[in-house]
Amino acid sequence: MKNIPLVDLKDQYEPIREEVQAAVHQVLDGMKLFLGENVFQLERDFAKFCNAKHAIGVGSGTDALYLALRALDIGPGDEVITVPNSFFATAAAICMTGATPVFVDIDAETFTMDPAKIEPAITPKTKAIIPVHLYGQPADMRAIKQVADAHGLAIIEDACQSHGAEYRGQRTGTMGDAAAFSFYYSKNLGAYGEGGAVVTNDRNIASKVQLLRNHGSSSRYYHTVLGMNSRLDEIQAAILRIKLRYLEQSNVARRALAREYNKRLSQLPGVITPVERAEATHVYHLYVLRVPHRDEMLEWLSRHGVGAAVHYPVPIHLQEATRHLGYKVGDFPVTEQMTEEIISLPIYPELGLDEVNYVCQTIGDFLRTKRSRKARVTPVSRGGVAA
Repeated sequence: MKNIPLVDLKDQYEPIREEVQAAVHQVLDGMKLFLGENVFQLERDFAKFCNAKHAIGVGSGTDALYLALRALDIGPGDEVITVPNSFFATAAAICMTGATPVFVDIDAETFTMDPAKIEPAITPKTKAIIPVHLYGQPADMRAIKQVADAHGLAIIEDACQSHGAEYRGQRTGTMGDAAAFSFYYSKNLGAYGEGGAVVTNDRNIASKVQLLRNHGSSSRYYHTVLGMNSRLDEIQAAILRIKLRYLEQSNVARRALAREYNKRLSQLPGVITPVERAEATHVYHLYVLRVPHRDEMLEWLSRHGVGAAVHYPVPIHLQEATRHLGYKVGDFPVTEQMTEEIISLPIYPELGLDEVNYVCQTIGDFLRTKRSRKARVTPVSRGGVAA
């Protein structure tokens, strides 16, 4: 039996061990620990990678969402349209500003915002839309932007899972007013701790985020607005600068692994493999299937050494923390059905094809076992005699 984790950070670290250690030692030798040259150079490099004008390093992806909202002057009394199918931070950041998240359902094939659902959710209080490029799949930004432009709404891309993904030849993070990226350690571009960035082409938004991330201060001990402490530290920035150089080839490897999974799994009954939007380039932060008997399959995979998971088992609108928003079961049927069926399989650039084959074989074995058990159940008539 193999042991295949969902993510293997040790395998990722080994080829760059010496580079990382040298960069960390250099930071420690200089003892400039935040808002130094590594942060500023990473900001320049990441902006260039995204084909954007500005990138501002912050403490986390959640902070990036929150600060982008703040920079757009969104707060109490405002509404922001997003999806219930995301990591909780998408909605939490909206609530942190004092605004209210308003959810719309998703497209069943791509798991991203259904543009047709946006317009009915718009009210006089609506100020922005946050589409989520979930699992590395870009949302349908052209259709979303058409609605936003027609109603004068800002767009903040939740690009926390989509580093390097493209939509109609344009990198995610550059199609709205601002975008939030996460550098959480398991992301395609991950730090060895926490980190994030706001990306924008708007100089005014960039300046506001720079101010807000540093206690609202542009000059030490002088504070012009109420900000927060969300400064990306130099050690994480130094590590991210190294990992950014390998991101393109890592994304190519992820896409190749996804193709291998698709080829093997699409033949299995009841298994729905990820659909890549025709006009987009998916970067597979996560490889997410829809399967029958999901919870049983999850347990089976675990027993056979495969580190599968569910992203995410409870949609945001049904979480305890969002009960005050007044949503209930049945409000977003596509999202709710999906959360009962999805399963994330191991995917990372260092994953071998023999390991992909083992994962697929293990899933096939599970499905054959389920069919075999079902076939052994003999139908019984009401009188107790075999039919």
